[in-house]
Amino acid sequence: MHDHQQQQLTDTGSDHASWEERYAAQEALWSGRVNPTLAAQAADLPLGRALDVGCGEGGDTLWLASRGWQVTGLDWSQTALDRGATQAAAAGLGDQVTWVQGDVATWQPAAAAFDLVTAHFLHPEAAVRHALVPRLAAAVAPGGTLLWVGHGYDEQRAAVWGADRFATAADVLADLDLREWDVVLAGAQARPAGEHDHHDADEVVRLRRLE
Repeated sequence: MHDHQQQQLTDTGSDHASWEERYAAQEALWSGRVNPTLAAQAADLPLGRALDVGCGEGGDTLWLASRGWQVTGLDWSQTALDRGATQAAAAGLGDQVTWVQGDVATWQPAAAAFDLVTAHFLHPEAAVRHALVPRLAAAVAPGGTLLWVGHGYDEQRAAVWGADRFATAADVLADLDLREWDVVLAGAQARPAGEHDHHDADEVVRLRRLE
């Protein structure tokens, strides 16, 4: 589940084939804009290596690259990745981005390899999230940042997608050893004006790995 476009209520977005079909059916599925929370939370970070998990067509990935980050964009849709690569090349950012096709439920990033690991609106099932959050955390280098952003609980969509897909900041923190982290931000944050769609707030976790 990416952002910047409202999904059909009956769409679970839970399998690879349906995502490929969705991308193939439209010239662009998402807005291409950076997610505002990433722009706000990454603005004060020193440049380095970033991992954008569930990058879609690369709005966040390209924004990071344009600011000087060396970025790996991960998604399970090859169609989305190809579009991102085309945009990166057109913007002269091809050398700063590596595009990787993989399933977030199983893909294993290298340990301590990234100065920023960012994941926006993945909304996996709880069983997947419990394994995914520690795996992504292990990819953060000492002094680096883990940024997890998810939509707040939505009763209608929970009835279709499953309530366990909506994790609070506390749920995310519970999957980590907080002795290894400085908690910079953890809780519900109002969405910026013009970014409400069908959600008014997001659950945001920003952590800095202790050195």
